[in-house]
Amino acid sequence: MDFSFTDEQKLMKQQVIEFAQKEIAPGAAERDEEARFDRDVWDKAAALGYMGLPFPEEYGGSGASVVDTCVVGEALGYGGVDSGFCLSWGAHVVIGGVPIWQLGNEEQKQKYLPKIASGEWISGLGLTEPEAGSDAAGILTTAEKKDGYYVLNGTKTLITNGPIGEVFVVLAKTDKEKGSAGISGFIIEKGFTGFSIGKEIDKMGNRSSPTSELIFDNCEVPVENLLGEENKGFMGVALATLEWERSVMLAPAIGGMEVQLEECIKYAKGRKQFGRPISSFQAIQFKLADMKVWLETSRWVLYNVAWTKDQGIMDPLMASVSKLYITEVAMKAAEEAVQIHGGYGYTKEYAVERAIRDAKLGTLGGGTSEIQRWIVGRLLVGK
Repeated sequence: MDFSFTDEQKLMKQQVIEFAQKEIAPGAAERDEEARFDRDVWDKAAALGYMGLPFPEEYGGSGASVVDTCVVGEALGYGGVDSGFCLSWGAHVVIGGVPIWQLGNEEQKQKYLPKIASGEWISGLGLTEPEAGSDAAGILTTAEKKDGYYVLNGTKTLITNGPIGEVFVVLAKTDKEKGSAGISGFIIEKGFTGFSIGKEIDKMGNRSSPTSELIFDNCEVPVENLLGEENKGFMGVALATLEWERSVMLAPAIGGMEVQLEECIKYAKGRKQFGRPISSFQAIQFKLADMKVWLETSRWVLYNVAWTKDQGIMDPLMASVSKLYITEVAMKAAEEAVQIHGGYGYTKEYAVERAIRDAKLGTLGGGTSEIQRWIVGRLLVGK
């Protein structure tokens, strides 16, 4: 199998890197410090088509492959050094936009995808609740059909893009007796009666990506905003987004690991102790070697999942392997980057301090490392 990038992909990657270095990287530290989302930066990226990459051209997208979209994500992570921006981008494209593209009817796709693809409307997914995180099937938000509407009641929490989103894919129980088989998906617009944004959540990392609660208080959702079939929303959204989420949303971490390694090499060559650069010490070289191994193996795992998806093959086992491995070694790499920088790595003077806070989210969001091990184990033994 040939996993080399095409000339077009190489050129696209370089162009995205140059854009990110010019428009995203400046001010990244300040946005993190202030927990501030910058709409101007978002709009500049949207103008270049980055918000609608995988969607078909008839809906305003670029028709990009999963691999192409990963290439852009990796380049954004490398050039922008702003994991928060990449988180909002991934949530918008993948878990907000892809379910509408994959599950929506023609009217829904015509209505919502052009605004999502252009970046005019920011999207997200409303799944997690105060009592339902890893046990996503245990959500308590309900949807009851009344007089041409579904009436939603409940609270979602830890929702990426919550404070800035205009449209969300939201999961709610339409049959409380059926567990995950009684969950339906809905397309919720910001202005719907009974829908409001709850408290914003102050996070340890990825701080330029805003997070909040979503509140549904007798929220009226037109019946035509049911996404897919009633009571099939849980598996529908999961199947529509699984490989997308566990490749595209992880791609910026690959770029982040690469630029982090480069910065560590540069620092190690310039930092002197005991009369010589610390790069000459075997202990430092071993750390750099581990970081390189983690980077390259992560890249292969990620693009294997993306390539497989482009072939029309579903591989939930490798998707979970990808999620588990990449997020855990990204955290290890961030820890080693801080260690290489010594005391300076613990200060805000160097970006590695931010990187270690940002990396931790990967082992928690989108299914914890423990959940990924559970999935992989069950698939291996056939249960």
